[in-house]
Amino acid sequence: MTASPLIPVPIPDRVAAMIGSCMPVHILQAEIEAECAAREVNLFRGPLCAEDRVDRERALSVLARANKVLAAYDPRLTVAPRRAPRPTGH
Repeated sequence: MTASPLIPVPIPDRVAAMIGSCMPVHILQAEIEAECAAREVNLFRGPLCAEDRVDRERALSVLARANKVLAAYDPRLTVAPRRAPRPTGH
């Protein structure tokens, strides 16, 4: 967990636990699911075989479902997969 999505600053575990104790359990679970799904989506690169496409779509589905729960609680909590940098063509 970080303090800002723009500048990743680590938050001590005790502070993260204190913040988490103020949130409903289903929101915390959705946050964990969204982070894991976004990380999994980022693993797929390049041309994908049929099985990899299915796995990527499944991860995107989990991410969307978790983001729906997070957005209902606070839209700033939603998680997006990072985009891979585009090749420059050099």
